[in-house]
Amino acid sequence: MREIASTIESWIAAGESIAIATVVNTWGSSPRSAGSRMAITATGQLAGSVSGGCVEGAVAQAAAEVLSKRIPKLLHFGVADETAWEIGLACGGEIDVFVEPLDLDKFHFLQSASNPSEPVFEGFVVAGPQAMLGQSIFFAQSSAKPTFSQFDPKLEIELFPHLKQHASIQNTSLFQLELAQYHPSSLSIFVHPILPPPSLIIIGGVHIAIALTKFAQTLNFHTTIIDPRRAFGNRSRFPDVDQLVQAWPQEAFQQIIITPSTALASLTHDPKLDDPAIVTALNSPAFYIGALGSKNTHAKRLTRLAKLGITKDQLDKIKGPIGLRIGAKSPEEIALSIMAEIVATQHMSMIKE
Repeated sequence: MREIASTIESWIAAGESIAIATVVNTWGSSPRSAGSRMAITATGQLAGSVSGGCVEGAVAQAAAEVLSKRIPKLLHFGVADETAWEIGLACGGEIDVFVEPLDLDKFHFLQSASNPSEPVFEGFVVAGPQAMLGQSIFFAQSSAKPTFSQFDPKLEIELFPHLKQHASIQNTSLFQLELAQYHPSSLSIFVHPILPPPSLIIIGGVHIAIALTKFAQTLNFHTTIIDPRRAFGNRSRFPDVDQLVQAWPQEAFQQIIITPSTALASLTHDPKLDDPAIVTALNSPAFYIGALGSKNTHAKRLTRLAKLGITKDQLDKIKGPIGLRIGAKSPEEIALSIMAEIVATQHMSMIKE
């Protein structure tokens, strides 16, 4: 939702009637993962994607009906459907897509919690009594109670432990729950994580960092440059970086929050800058830590860090020499190899249990 929120806000301001489509289950070679979202207006405007183009037309048609009747709908697309070839799923993939009218209360809560420092989870009903379809609840794994809920309080008390049990930052979950005490039929509930926005912290405003910042921003990473050397860390070199901190790492990290969605790339070759930053990252939930330098330079770095008390398991987290092995030579190619390794690590961290 984060990627399409600004478009939705503009549609709300224009008085558009809006539906939200969410992928809630996938099988086989589905084009988009569960949790992917698309917004559709009654006038046919689209933002986001649920299939990379395969089923958007069919979902938009269903959205028009949902907006007309104000009743959410669970859609299934797959090779068994007679329209499989037309919608582009003939390769074997199947997806379930839940379409609902935009709920302003839920959307505004999402906006207020769009940059969480820890993962937040959303659970909502995709099948069950009609009156409950689309009802949502938001919570953090560490919270004793929901931060937002549209459920009846008695039902919420019974439902909440099951939601926390199915909450995972690595995976979405679609589960069924029998709640006969309150409703005669079972509920099918989709739970997915809302992670902090991805961010890349770069230590050192070197030439590689200029290209790396651009690659990261293209991939919607919030970018930060840390460098106390004003000849390197300045706005003329990095006019578009989101955050520029002209300070030593020890001071800089007093104003920067590292989350499970944070990557750190240390590029200076200077132990006075690189080592404190790496130590901070190793003691944080950052999903990626990389350091520039040759194999020999990296070996010396590991020796220094070990003397500081960094364990072998921690040292093994450091990607060094940094970047995927693609034969990169120029600063731009090296930056590409670093960003590719960050993305690969990000996706692997999302599927590991």
